[in-house]
Amino acid sequence: MKLKTKLYVLVVQIVVIWGFSYALSESAGLVEMYGVHFYPLVQTVRQGVFGVLPISVGDVMYFIGGVWVLVTAVKWGRYLYRWKEHTTKLAGSVLGALNVWLLVYLMFLVGWGVHYSRPPLAKVWGLEPPHYNNADERQHALKNALQSYTRLLAGKLNEYAPLYTRMEMSEINDSAVTYYRRYTNSSVKGYGLGIKPSMYGGLMQRMAVDGYFNPFTGEGQVTRQLPEFMMPFTLCHEMAHQVGIAAEGDANLLAYAISTTTTNATFRYSAYLNLWLYASRRLYYMDSNAAKTLAATLPELTKAHIDTLELLSKKYHGLLTSYSGTIYDNYLKAQNQQDGIRSYGNVTYEAMLLEEQRGKGNVGIIELE
Repeated sequence: MKLKTKLYVLVVQIVVIWGFSYALSESAGLVEMYGVHFYPLVQTVRQGVFGVLPISVGDVMYFIGGVWVLVTAVKWGRYLYRWKEHTTKLAGSVLGALNVWLLVYLMFLVGWGVHYSRPPLAKVWGLEPPHYNNADERQHALKNALQSYTRLLAGKLNEYAPLYTRMEMSEINDSAVTYYRRYTNSSVKGYGLGIKPSMYGGLMQRMAVDGYFNPFTGEGQVTRQLPEFMMPFTLCHEMAHQVGIAAEGDANLLAYAISTTTTNATFRYSAYLNLWLYASRRLYYMDSNAAKTLAATLPELTKAHIDTLELLSKKYHGLLTSYSGTIYDNYLKAQNQQDGIRSYGNVTYEAMLLEEQRGKGNVGIIELE
């Protein structure tokens, strides 16, 4: 492709992406139409094609993409070394690479990225926080509510720890699909769901990643090294992305809502444990003594599970963990998640409001559309 043609293609892609993004920002109806009519068909087809395969096609795609980036970097280095002789080739290669990145981004938007424009689940479910007169009043009320919720989680963990039973990943996956079909009104729940193990399990652990959703293939992946007691909540989280929930905090909230709606003790235990990890950490920053006191009330099984997670964190934590966290934090902020990687923990307050709503008898099908 000639240099001028590559430049024209670049301009056209920029205009198309800008126009599409602007239309999404200005039209809630367009986002809703995408989510209800277009995306369910796309995800159902993708899962029908890729979901039956034993390996993750997304993993393979990322490997090929990584090789392409490495080869391109080497090529640019060679061109720069003798740039006077290769100025035209370098310019053409840079334009070609930009066109590839823009095409990939456009595919990301059309295949899934539109969901970042959806309203938050807390708003859809009417989980409205109370009004406070000032910051001090809000801080005091939040501390009391967080302490009450952490106490509730400790009670739930004591209730379900004796009922917890180990489940294989295939059984967890099948159960999670069943719960999405039974408890939500998602248009994707029929054939668009299913999680498989990733071939990058060790690398994911070093990146502090338990699972991920591939927006190009529609596959959800988790690492095999993930402890079985974390699996139910994590698989429900990745399935939340498959049904069109983009924000990480919302995916956690949906995973919690589904796992604690079912009567499956293992799913409920996994959800309460995951929320305990978020809630107790936040409570510790506000009132370390209260957090320590409540931690002492946990059942021995839960204490052992927390010890396991701490050992895994020490084993795999390193520079890659910090770098990957920074990169993902910036990615989330670029997708209008202002809290970045901290958005995962935002589920704590929303889960508190959900439990308050449930206490008023507001229980039924989980509305996603």
